Amino acid sequence: MNDKTLIIEVLCSILPTEDLLVGDDISEKYHQDWSGEKGGEISAVVMPRNTETISKVLKTCNELGCPVVPQGGLTGLAGGATPVEGCVVISMERMKGIIEIDGVSGTMTVWAGTPLQVVQEVAEEAGFFFALDLGARGSCQIGGNIATNAGGNRVIRYGMTRDLVLGLEVVLADGTILPMLNKMVKNNAGPDLKQLFIGSEGTLGIITKAVVKLHPKVNGANTAFVALDNFTGVEQLLVYAQQQLSGQISAFEVMWQSFYKEAVTEEGIRAPLSSDYPVYVLMEQQSANPSMQSGQFEAVLEYALEKGWVIDAAIAQTHSDAESFWKLRDSIAELLQRYAPTINFDISFPISSIGHCAEILKEIMNTRFVGIRAMFFGHVGDGNIHVVVGPVPDDTVALEIEAAFYEVVRENNGSVSAEHGIGLHKKPWLSYSRSSAEIQALKLMKQALDPKNILNPGKVQD
Repeated sequence: MNDKTLIIEVLCSILPTEDLLVGDDISEKYHQDWSGEKGGEISAVVMPRNTETISKVLKTCNELGCPVVPQGGLTGLAGGATPVEGCVVISMERMKGIIEIDGVSGTMTVWAGTPLQVVQEVAEEAGFFFALDLGARGSCQIGGNIATNAGGNRVIRYGMTRDLVLGLEVVLADGTILPMLNKMVKNNAGPDLKQLFIGSEGTLGIITKAVVKLHPKVNGANTAFVALDNFTGVEQLLVYAQQQLSGQISAFEVMWQSFYKEAVTEEGIRAPLSSDYPVYVLMEQQSANPSMQSGQFEAVLEYALEKGWVIDAAIAQTHSDAESFWKLRDSIAELLQRYAPTINFDISFPISSIGHCAEILKEIMNTRFVGIRAMFFGHVGDGNIHVVVGPVPDDTVALEIEAAFYEVVRENNGSVSAEHGIGLHKKPWLSYSRSSAEIQALKLMKQALDPKNILNPGKVQD
């Protein structure tokens, strides 16, 4: 009996037939995430309905030395959910739903397979606001968001996913269940173990439940789309707006001309401003009563116009206007198809270095990779820029572009992954952002929690 046959036989003995897929019943969707990275042959797909089932499966796989790859909504761009040869995939798609909302504590307890949009909508119905937001909200799962420490559109005000998680339930490689469903902001009863698993991409344990932090409900936002002559103006507007609006800026999205022109010409989106300016900013201030703060918001823009930081501006007068501004920013999903095959850079720098580094990266493309397009955009208010490069003719050129870009990241003390994780795609470049001592510490943690290396092997670091 070969290893694959054995693992299938054992899983069949402990799982209901309807919770297990093998052979031709394993559809193509389990073979890759949005990164397009092709994986190895899958022995079986398990679709558990509770934590205890995951515990049994992991205990079995650990004893047999069978690799396990957890999968959420499969919206990752770093290959973190790519199956490895002979693995058992644990799909979290059935472990979804809201377990509890605590209106006094301002928390929600959810199953890890719950789509992000569901968490957002249930929070709103209960009179709260869940701050994490990204374009894949309808497909991505909260467990995957936590496992990758997702960022998104509102990090500038509310922080990364890590800042929105109070407690977790996690299953370790040997099947041990860690019940860490803390609901308290203050809890210093020893080191905070949940932090080990946030951003670990399923390499240290599988997240099954989470307690997330809710914020008071917002009823709308003041939103503006502005054009600027240079990135110095972007920095000046950001600092001034944060000061004058007491840190209430909830989004500060930047689009260079390369992105803006593509969005308004290729996608036919209504252009709020001329496409002749070098850089654009989508700025938002969320609050319980936006109309009461609109004067202060507009005063910030008027001052920026007087100072010459901003050249032109459009302020949303209706909810429809604001949606059209965001449609521009969210058009990246469609634009990616026009650039395919692409390299999707997700990098970060100290905010004061972004303008300089962006110019270096543009120069690299214009002089060394003539004819290959590059679109620059990003959150920027939190130091994160994205660059979509394509069409890339072959793997050799792709590697040359990556090496050039990540060298700029290393030289300017940036990060090779701002919010998408490391997975498979960024693993060769991890040392550009982490010291050898840090990488060794990561290996020690992996050895301690997963000595047989069954959990998502080959991802993040070897």
